Amino acid sequence: MDWLDPLLLARWQFGLTTLYHFLFVPLTLGMALTVSIFQTAWFRTANLKWLHLTRFFGKIFLINFAMGVVTGIVQEFQFGMNWSAYSRFVGDIFGAPLAFEGLMAFFFEATFIGLWIFGWDKLPKGLHLASIWIATIGAWFSAYFILAANAFMQNPVGYKMAADGSRAEMTDFLAVLTNPVALAALPHTLFAAFMMTAGVIISISAWHLLRKQNVDMMRSSLRYGLWGMIIAFAGVAISGDQLGLVMVSTQPMKMAAAEALFDSACGYDASFSLFSIGTPDGTGEVWSLRIPYLLALLSTHSIDGCVEGINDLNELYATEMFPQFADQVDGNFAPILWITYWSFRWMIGLGGVAALTAVVGLWLTRKKAKRDVPAWAWKLAIWAWPASLGAILIGWIFTEMGRQPWIVFSLMLTQDGVSPSVPGWNVLVSLISFTAIYAALAIVEVGLIMKTSKRGPDPLPGPDEPHPSEVALEDTPTTVY
Repeated sequence: MDWLDPLLLARWQFGLTTLYHFLFVPLTLGMALTVSIFQTAWFRTANLKWLHLTRFFGKIFLINFAMGVVTGIVQEFQFGMNWSAYSRFVGDIFGAPLAFEGLMAFFFEATFIGLWIFGWDKLPKGLHLASIWIATIGAWFSAYFILAANAFMQNPVGYKMAADGSRAEMTDFLAVLTNPVALAALPHTLFAAFMMTAGVIISISAWHLLRKQNVDMMRSSLRYGLWGMIIAFAGVAISGDQLGLVMVSTQPMKMAAAEALFDSACGYDASFSLFSIGTPDGTGEVWSLRIPYLLALLSTHSIDGCVEGINDLNELYATEMFPQFADQVDGNFAPILWITYWSFRWMIGLGGVAALTAVVGLWLTRKKAKRDVPAWAWKLAIWAWPASLGAILIGWIFTEMGRQPWIVFSLMLTQDGVSPSVPGWNVLVSLISFTAIYAALAIVEVGLIMKTSKRGPDPLPGPDEPHPSEVALEDTPTTVY
């Protein structure tokens, strides 16, 4: 293996920076909604615990949002640095959705976040509440435009090829925005984001409850996180099922790789393996533990449905659909099987662990519980965040790695998208630099969130303490930020 191969290094760099950026995106999407809901509860009930929870989780939201913006900018630069051929090929398609995303993220969303930060003692309560809801909706729109751009890579629509075949030209912007992959991915992404956010809330609340700190507020946030986790997991499962159907219709090789299905199968034979051992060269199966009919049901919603296998798809792609690319991939259009196979299962497994944690938590914290929650349960609940985070990160790996060897499915191979004139040592230097910078940023980010989380919300006032409405303006929530 050539460790100065520009393609290899460019892929490692893009994977590193994308996954790092994706640490912050789902928490921003979910925490914005959480802060909006908590502030709405305070607006409607005037219960001070919801105000304090709004301010507390608002700090975490803002720390995460700032870091997400910084790391997101790097993604734009990478297209020009390491993937110039790809950028030229899709520039006409990506220009519009990325421009809208920039407007939503840096103008619309950021403007109303600014109004929310500085408007506590300056805006009417209703208008101030509206500002965080508008910022939340702006974040969701921003996510949609990014997903629409990514969906073109998964399922190209609304384009025509230039006369010289050098790039794709947009012919229908609406078709790009209503790409079936984007429409299916949006709810799946939002539910997954809220699932991760619920994990953060559960972990922080359990940490405080283990130490019997801010019990009333933390119990409320814990119950919110537990119910949110279960609801989000259900949403992830339902939307994931729909996304799976779209995946089978647009990228059947990805589903075949997710199951390591080499030969097409129908009905009983289209089974789903919980565990599998393959040959060293990845071209066959030695042993597996299988559930009959399940793969057919997942792929077609019919127990008698048929699922195309890797071998049959390779033959179809090489001889009929994409013969012009066959020599470049040696006739194998399948992604790296062990990554797609195990990432698909770890994604589901870790999500299930996080949801199971929430179910146990709801049972142990129910009002009619006869015993106090044991310390081991609080310690176990703290792992809800890592489990949900792992599920969403691995899910993103599956989505992107499952598309390989394509950078734009059916139109451009990943190896054709790399910058032709950038030497490997140049990419290596930037990879090392980004890794060092991101490591430093990670230390700062984790440190700030840990410090804020451990400090917790401000305690509720006692019976002899003044109500917050009686405190001078300089002591109001504005100063928190």
